[in-house]
Parts: sequence; structure tokens; C-alpha cells
Amino acid sequence: MLEALGLTAGEEAVYRFLIATPGTAADLVTALDRPAFQVETDLAALAGRGLVSRHGDRYAAAPPSVALGGLLTARREELRTAELAIVALAEQHRTAAADRAVGDLIEVVTGVEAVRQRFLQIQWAARERVRSFSTAPFVAVPPSDNTAEDRGVDRGVEYLVVVEREVLTAPGAVAGTVDSIRRGVRVRVADKLPIKLMMADSDLALVPLTTEPGGEPAAVLLHRSGLLAGVEALFEAVWQRSYPLRADALDGLGEEHEPEIGELDRKILGLLLSGLTDEAVAGQLDLSLRTLQRRLRALMDLAGVRTRVQLGWHAARHDWA
Repeated sequence: MLEALGLTAGEEAVYRFLIATPGTAADLVTALDRPAFQVETDLAALAGRGLVSRHGDRYAAAPPSVALGGLLTARREELRTAELAIVALAEQHRTAAADRAVGDLIEVVTGVEAVRQRFLQIQWAARERVRSFSTAPFVAVPPSDNTAEDRGVDRGVEYLVVVEREVLTAPGAVAGTVDSIRRGVRVRVADKLPIKLMMADSDLALVPLTTEPGGEPAAVLLHRSGLLAGVEALFEAVWQRSYPLRADALDGLGEEHEPEIGELDRKILGLLLSGLTDEAVAGQLDLSLRTLQRRLRALMDLAGVRTRVQLGWHAARHDWA
């Protein structure tokens, strides 16, 4: 959940524990069931960012509104810097293009088969990394037909994919996404994406053009240029603010296999949806606050959501409470 702010999963686990209960490194090793050297490394990293403080042999978490708020502000500034870079690069491209043939910079591809061919060729050309934005609708190459992805992963190419949230609602989309993640594809989800995109290293990018309903599909193939660098900066900015997906969080979320939850989880959701605070719910069910919050985190992962509001919506829709 906090990976978007630069924290690793281990650092987040340590910080969450200390939010509820300040303690020693030994306490963390026992509670998180992790090796001592890993816990000490995470504590050092958190302390360096001002997220935890040390008093003797005990550690305490800094207030989230202050510590995490600072990280969030830094991320926003990075995005703003990326936006300004895109503007500058666009101007650089405009100036450079005046002295170069347009054909050296872009290639317009029309027709389903031509777009499909370029879509696959770009991935075959990648030596190190493929980055893409996946948005609906899929005109030329549905995700299930992207055979180049499997071959690319097999030869060691890193795949970074940002999926628009709407894509995951299509039949079979969740199962396909889980398969990709298990093969090694890194997937993140965004509420909305600005464009479709397929990029190979920093050399080539395919950007589909908007077409009228029933019209012929078309796309622009960008070669190495200032314009391509701007598109690359856009991808990196969107990637940083998108939510990482894990296979275990998506397992069983397909329409045909809705996950089951236990009676205790139903009681927790029912009490929270009635307006009770975490402390009140924990008291009613004779749970520790840390246990309650851990179960809520597991339910959010199971539902594939990021906030408690989204969890409440999912619970109501799927009769979880």
C-alpha cells in the first residue's frame, strides 16, 4: 500500500507494527517472524526517512500525517517536475524536428493487421525493458493474444504494465493478470490512463490514435527523439503514482470464483459499516487493535482495493457484511 511512497513491503510492515505498538528490534523479529538483519535494515531505512525514532533500544513510529505526508508531498513535486520536463522536451522536439525529416521521427501505421504487427515487433525488439499502458477497448491485440509477452519474459526482458482499473472488470481479465504477475510481469493499476502505450527500452514506442466507431485503427510509431523521451517521462510519472498489484491479492477475484470470508470478518465489516471506530470494534469482538487492523488489511488485499471506502463498497456489493 505504501510502495507508491517508496517503502518496501518489509519497511511498511515494520512501520505498521510500530504505529500500534512501539517496541524493540527483538519485538519486531518475534511479531513479524523475520530475520533480525532484515528488521534492522528496515529500521535503519525508516529512521533515515524520519518515519521512526529511537529511544534507547526501543523504536516508535512518527505520526503518519507528518512523516508520510512529507513523502507524499515529495512525490507530488516529482510528478510536477516530470510534467515540466514533458513541456520542455516537447519544445525541444519541435525545434529539432524543423531540421529533420518527419519520417525519421514518426511512422503512422493504419489497419488492424499493421497495428498488431508493430505491437508485437516492438516487444520482440526490446533488449531490457517493455513498458505499457493497458486501457480498454482492445481493438488490435487483446491481452490474451499478446504472445510476445511470454517470449519476452522468457528471454529476460522486464515488463512494467500499468492497467486501467476498468480493464480488470472485463471477463477473464483478473485471471489473465494473475498469470502475468506469476510469470514475472510487474503490474500496477491506475484509475485512469491518458493514452494507450507500448514502449521498448528507450528506442521505440507505439501510441494508438483515437478513431471513430467503426473506423480503421491507426497508431503512431515513435523513434528515439525528444518526443519519445517525453512519453517515457509520462510513463515513469504514472508508474510512480499507480498501485502495485500482487497475485495473492487478486487470486479468486474472478466472477466465477468469488472469495469466501469468515464469520469474524463479517462481524468486523458489519460493525465498521455501522460507524464504530477501530477501537470500539476491537473491544466488541475481544481483539487487539493490531489484530483487527491486520485482518482489515487482509480483507482489502482480498477485495483488491486500496481504501476502506472501497472495501465498504465491495463488501456491500458481494454480501460480505
